[in-house]
Amino acid sequence: MKLFSVLSMALCGSAAAFAPAPVSVHSRAVAPSNMAVADGEFYIDQNRRNLMNLILVGSAAVTVGGLAVPYILFFLPPSAGGGGAGISAKDALGNDLFEKEYLATHKVGDHSLAQGLKGDATYLIVKDDGTLEDYGLNAVCTHLGCVVPWSAANNKFMCPCHGSQYAPTGAVVRGPAPLPLALAHRTTDESGTIIFSPWTETDFRTDGKPWWT
Repeated sequence: MKLFSVLSMALCGSAAAFAPAPVSVHSRAVAPSNMAVADGEFYIDQNRRNLMNLILVGSAAVTVGGLAVPYILFFLPPSAGGGGAGISAKDALGNDLFEKEYLATHKVGDHSLAQGLKGDATYLIVKDDGTLEDYGLNAVCTHLGCVVPWSAANNKFMCPCHGSQYAPTGAVVRGPAPLPLALAHRTTDESGTIIFSPWTETDFRTDGKPWWT
């Protein structure tokens, strides 16, 4: 009888050893909450990633644009004219120029610079009859933007930068300048002030449309 009891207890112990472990109800209930937290963390990380991508692309665009714009402008002819009504010609100190006083100090054949449209250096030309030419010539070289001096000895404008030369009218006589000097109308108002205004009609030197408009 005692032997039977011992065998029964041994069998019960063996069965208990292979029984499945108890399942924790609490841990199963918490699992969805943990997944929700994980999902929330992924959502925040994605937003941050998108923001960093936008910052990176924007920074690259600004950098490329900053380098590209000056490069492109380098190959464009310099602007010469202004828009709208005329402006008074000014001397180096910013004072208005008056025709009577100007001609009293500038003789026949004189080519002197004044401040013209958009502040560009512009030649006032005294003709053989002692009056001012009815146009001004922008002094900015159409090659790379140097200010072109007048050579009285050679009777033409000669750029010291790359050798471009222009006739007294501003027409190109030797490259590398691709275009003539820009024109501006030159008139005198009721007070005797010398006025520059935009030249928008046909360029009389090329019989074509002005390149500067």
